Parts: sequence; structure tokens; C-alpha cells
Amino acid sequence: MNFRVSYLASIPLIVLLLAACSSTPIQQASPKETIVNQSEDVATEARFSQNLNELITQIAQTQGIPQTTLASGFLDTKTIPSIRKLVLPPSGSFKKNWVAYRKRFIEPVRLKAGKAFWEQNQAFLSKVEQESGVPAEVIVSIIGIETIYGRQTGNFRVKDVLSTLAFSYPDTPNKASREQLFKDQLQELVLMCWTESGGSLPANNSNQGLSTSRFNNCLNQNSSYAGAIGLPQFMPGSIRNFAVDGDGDGHIDLKQSPKDAIASVGNFMKKHSWQPGMPIYFPVQEAAISEARALADGEPQLKYTVQELITKGILTNEQGDLQSGGVEPQSKALIVDLPYPDKDGNDQVRYVVGLNNLLTIVQYNRSYFYAQSVAEFAEALGYKNQSVVPVSTPKAKPETKASESAKSKPKKTANKKKPKQT
Repeated sequence: MNFRVSYLASIPLIVLLLAACSSTPIQQASPKETIVNQSEDVATEARFSQNLNELITQIAQTQGIPQTTLASGFLDTKTIPSIRKLVLPPSGSFKKNWVAYRKRFIEPVRLKAGKAFWEQNQAFLSKVEQESGVPAEVIVSIIGIETIYGRQTGNFRVKDVLSTLAFSYPDTPNKASREQLFKDQLQELVLMCWTESGGSLPANNSNQGLSTSRFNNCLNQNSSYAGAIGLPQFMPGSIRNFAVDGDGDGHIDLKQSPKDAIASVGNFMKKHSWQPGMPIYFPVQEAAISEARALADGEPQLKYTVQELITKGILTNEQGDLQSGGVEPQSKALIVDLPYPDKDGNDQVRYVVGLNNLLTIVQYNRSYFYAQSVAEFAEALGYKNQSVVPVSTPKAKPETKASESAKSKPKKTANKKKPKQT
């Protein structure tokens, strides 16, 4: 999704309400009752409209977009009370549960759908993997975890979502920064829809080339409760900066074009420093859990070298592909903690060593739970979580008549990589 409301926290199970109604029923008051909150509600809506109009005016002035066109597009914008509840942080009694989170995403339905999606787009996934360096399994995993390949893309109108969170965010400690973030995304939405509908930027106060109907349809398209769009759940800003036209039809469609979604995910990961041929994580040695616990501070920074972790016993020289030298001793890493309650309710934690590529996934969705799920979903599809060590090319031998004769014989075609069958 490229952006989440909480930072490096597990997404609570409340996201299951993604497809909930976009408005709540209005209760009719008895004639004898005093409607004490009516003036407050009217005042709140008035402030909402005023703030939205001020932002529209600012966008119109800075981009030269006719204000009447923008005002018309946002004329029916409304706040969505249910969204304000969905973005609230978990209660104090909520316990993060890695086991439950993993079970929700790495399960038979998604894995079966992932294998089908891979087979349907096998050639294009291979092409994007070669161009971006991002394994096909990782791309397939991200799209599967985000929306089950387009089955769950959200049913909220995107302009309502972003306007609600920009001007009516719930009272939380980070309210100011969250509202600013969504104001920025609302502006990105306007600019994205303007250019997608044929308008130019700056517009020079002209609608020339613009399809007004397409512009309004773009503003009214469905999104998640946080304003993310399409199969890969890109925020408007990420669509403008990282989405690409994968199928070559001249425009980007993350809702209907699997190729656009695949190419866009690969491009996002590449632009966020994915290291081709490198693993995502390593398991922590059981005998060094206490050492790992001391280094797991939750900060998304590569603080320790692999050699330091080997010295502490957290990793071993014989572990994974460290033995073959695929990961350099000076490669940087961090310790990731994945807490969960056991069957008796006692707090437990699983620890892994995260490498650069795990943090790249965190840039897509700021949650360690999410990043580790992507890695393990990819492994379930057949991804080998190890580095690819370049093999030196042997010197060519002088050609003989026999070798020349062999060249003329047809070669067998190698089988293309397919998803692992379970």
C-alpha cells in the first residue's frame, strides 16, 4: 500500500472491516427530544467544507487549474464516520499477534490464487523480474496480501476518504501530522486525476484537453479506508511517482491491468533500493534469543553488520548462504521482533535478522508483520531466501569440428520457472 496509518505496528484485525458501509444510518429523533448535538454537527460540517474549499483554492492557484472545475468535482464530498473509527490505534489491551496475522495472509485461498495469478502472468513476471531485480514470488506475494489479486480493493469513494482524514481525523496524539499527510495525498489525487483525464500541468487556467467526466470518475473511484487504490493498493502519491504502464496501452490502470500492477510493484521496490539477488531475512539461532532480544529496538535502521551478529552467536558462518559467501560480513542488518501470545496468553516473541530487502518491503507497508508475511508468502510460492552468488564464466575452449557439428543440432528449451506446488 506504500503507506499505512500506523508505523511499524501490526495492522489490527479491524482491517477486516475494509468492505464495510461507507456511511452509518441516521437515527430519527423523537419530536419531544432536544437534539443537543445538532449545532455542533452543523459547525463541524461547516468547518469541513471551509477547509476543503481552502485546499481546493490553494491547488487551483498553485497549479493553474480552473477553480470552478475543482469545486464541481468536490461538490458532493462527504465525511465518512466509519473511516474515523477504522484508523484509530488499537486499545491499550490489544496484543500484537504475529501468529494470527501470518495465518490471515499465508493461507490456502491466497496461495492458490497466487499460483493461478503467477501462471496467468508468468512471461510478464519474468520480464519484470529481469528488469527490476525483484523476484516474481515477491511481487506476487505483495499483490496477494494486499487485495487477493483484485478481489478486495475497498469500497469507499477515494475523495471522501482522503477529505475525511485530511480535515476530520480522530483525536489522536499524531492528529496534526496525519491530517497533513492526507492533505498531501488529496492534492496528489487531484493532480493524478487531472493528468489522467487529459489535462496539462500547469493548466494555465484552462480545461483544454480535459475530459471532465473522466476527471470526476477518477475522483469518485473506489479505494481502501486509507485511500489506497487498485490491485497493489498504491496511494495517489505513489501512483504519480512509481506506477508505470506495464501493458503499453498508453495509460496506467492499477484496477484492471495486472501488467500495470506487476510492473508498478517492481518499479516501487527497485526505486526503494531493492538489492537483486540478496535474501530478505535470516532466522535467529535459538541459543542466542537473549542476545537478539537486546538488539531488537523496533527502529527501522540497519545498525549491525552480519559479522557482529555472527560474533554474538545470532547468526553462524554455516547458516543459510553465509557459508558460500553470498552475503558479505560487512552487510548491514537489524533484529526484528514478532510478538504473539501463546495458547495460555503468555507473551512470546519470534526474532529474525532483517536485511536491506526486508526494509524495502517495509517502505511498501510500514509494518514488520507485513514485511515478514511477504517474505514467507514468497517462500511458500517457491522463493529461495538466499543470495545469488555470481558464477565465474569458464574460459572458452578452442572449437573443434565436433563442437561445430553440435551447434547445428537443435537445443532443448529450458522449462520456465513456475510457482511451487504444495
